[in-house]
This record gives sequence, C-alpha cells and structure tokens, in this order.
Amino acid sequence: MSVGLLRFLTAGSVDDGKSTLIGRMLVDARGAFEDQVSAATRDNERRGGKGIDFSLLTDGLKAEREQGITIDVAYRYFATEHRKFIIADAPGHEQYTRNMVTGASTADLALVLVDARYGVVTQSRRHAFIAHLLGIRHIIVAVNKMDLMDYSQATYETICSDFRNFFAQLDPIDVRFIPMSALLGDMVVTRGDNLPWYQGPTLMDTLETIEIDTQSASELRFPVQLVNRPPMPELADFRGYMGRIASGRVNVGQEVAILPAGRRTKVTGIATFGGEIQSAFAPQSVTITLAEDVDISRGDLITGVDDAPAPKKEFEATLCWMSQHPMRAGAKYLLRHTTRKVKAIVSKIEYRIDPNTMGKEAGLTELRQNDIARVTVKTLLPIACDPYRKNRETGAFILIDEANDTVGAGFVES
Repeated sequence: MSVGLLRFLTAGSVDDGKSTLIGRMLVDARGAFEDQVSAATRDNERRGGKGIDFSLLTDGLKAEREQGITIDVAYRYFATEHRKFIIADAPGHEQYTRNMVTGASTADLALVLVDARYGVVTQSRRHAFIAHLLGIRHIIVAVNKMDLMDYSQATYETICSDFRNFFAQLDPIDVRFIPMSALLGDMVVTRGDNLPWYQGPTLMDTLETIEIDTQSASELRFPVQLVNRPPMPELADFRGYMGRIASGRVNVGQEVAILPAGRRTKVTGIATFGGEIQSAFAPQSVTITLAEDVDISRGDLITGVDDAPAPKKEFEATLCWMSQHPMRAGAKYLLRHTTRKVKAIVSKIEYRIDPNTMGKEAGLTELRQNDIARVTVKTLLPIACDPYRKNRETGAFILIDEANDTVGAGFVES
C-alpha cells in the first residue's frame, strides 16, 4: 500500500557516509533551508574545507562533529512533490545498538549503507538483521562511495551477491540495491554521469514510489492509558477510558473484551477533541465509554471479542540487551507492555544469535550489552500480547531495572 508519509532509517558501519547521504538528499531535494546550507558551508570552510560538508546538516551534536561520527539518532523531516519523509539517522558504532533499535522501531523502510571499498562487514549484517527483527519488510542496500572504486560494476555486483546470500537466511522481504556516490551525488537524487551500466531508479525515485506494506494489524487493540472520572457532580456517573488505538477499528455498539480479566461489554460512545463520533481507528486518540461499570484500570487492553489474544504469564521473545550491566537469567525487572507495567524475570536464555553468521549459541546464563537472544520471559501478572510479527504495537515490550533505566527491548515470538 502506498503511503503519503514514509518513515525510513539509515544505518550502516562507521564512516559509510550516512550523514553525508542525508545531507545530499536534503540539499538536492531542496529539503534543507538556505540558512542551514550556508551554516554548514561556513563551518566546513572554518575548518579548512571547501564548499558544503553535507554531513554537518545532520550531525547536530558537538561531540559528533568533533569526532566525525554519529552517536545519537538524528531525526530529519522533508518533503518532495510526491511524498513526505521522516529520516532516522542511526549510529554506526556497535555500542550504540540501542539507538539503532529506537530508530528502527517505527520505520517502514531501512536504508543500509555499505562502503564499496570494504563490502559487507559485520555491522552491515548486524543492522540489516536488527531491521528485519523489528519487522521492517523493505530494505534498500545503498552501495556508497562508488567513486572511490572507479564505479566498478564488478565490485557492486559482488556486494549485492554477498547481501543476497545473507538475506536468504531470513524470512522473505523486499530488498533492493542501488550504487551511488553520496559525496558527488550520483544516483542519490539525480542520476549523474558515472554509472551508465546501472539502469535502475535513483534512491530518491525509489523512496518516492516504493509501495509500502504497512503490516497494520486489523484486530482492535486499545491499551487504556487513563480512566477519566470528572470531579463534577453533574458528571458523577461518567467513566471514560482514554488512550490511543494501537491497531484496528472500534465502533459504537461493538461488543468488546477487557483483558486480561476477559469481561465482555459493549461500546456506547467514542469521543475525540472534535466531539462524538461513531467509529475510530488506529492511531487515533479517543475516549471510549462502555455499557457497564466494568473494573478497568491503566494497562488493561480493550479488544474485539473474536480475535482477542490469550493473556500470558510466560512467553518466548527475542531480546536486545541494551545495558552495560550484564543480564543474568532469573534477575528481576519491570516489564512495560503498551501502558501496562508488571514485574518479570527472564527465566531462561534459549540461545544467543550472532547477527553476522546467524549462528545460535546455547547454554548461556547471561547476556552482555548489544547481545540479541531468544529468551523465555515470566511475568507476575498476565499480559495480553500478540506475536510481534502480527502486531508491532502489542508484540513489543521493554525491560526496566531497579534504577529505572531501560535495559532491554523485547519482541514477543510466541
């Protein structure tokens, strides 16, 4: 399905040219303001360079500019005549995998850069695997810096073959390859004159026209964020349930289930800031009223009756460990799933996944920062979750330690 707004992530190894590519897109597609271009030019010339340094349009943190790397997710917004875009520029260093996970969690497409000089390296595979893990089903592999390899077609085809062999180990997805030079502009927005052997579309042409499968779930999932009971005597009997519809649609008169308790009732009203409506759909924020005075609190999930998920206190998940402190099997955490928080433990580490080889290492008792593993999670109270590949909203969770730090991001498998 074509969308008017495309959210995409740029990722790759350090110095593959992500920031330069985004800067080039912003300038050539006229998505950067003149004062931003002028400032980037002045900054570059102040450091002894000539003309504009495209990376300065995106590397906004001082530490990034001094080191010449990106260390945080930088979001940029621009539009062309055909589509609006939100770009998440993810860091390349392995120790910033948690930032990359953050940027990928809401993306429709991943743009993985590969330096033509070095080919497919560990971080290239790692970022492609994480993008796939987070449910991104459209990946563009941009073979950058072709100018440093004399625009060699053989080099490009070797990299494409290596990546195809890697993706063959994953579930089928849409993968496309584009050779380019972000620095000189070949195949970014305009075709340039240096890649006559490549007959495919430019990067911008691809981004503007690609048909995105949004994988939006059709089942109603409405996590309750707030129970609204106005303190006014004339509204003493009013009780509304506020939140954002995670997926699906809700209608007045529809029978719904309240999870994890399983109580059933009917929707009597739906309200937005604009007034009463008869139907609402994701991702609208609404207030829902029900026919009965049901015991509902923050963290409960309102769903359809026929497609309600079974609440679970134990499930398998893929976990990205983000903390510098190791995770040991059996340690206690707070698990946040939609608007619900419950106490939980990772009872078992089934195996750790090597994103480079896709190998599985079993028999582990702890995970270290940036490890990705299949685990078994047990919760003190049940949660109503879906497999992540079925519903990205209700299939994801985070783990929080006793210092209130987010230490892991998880994706429900079964």
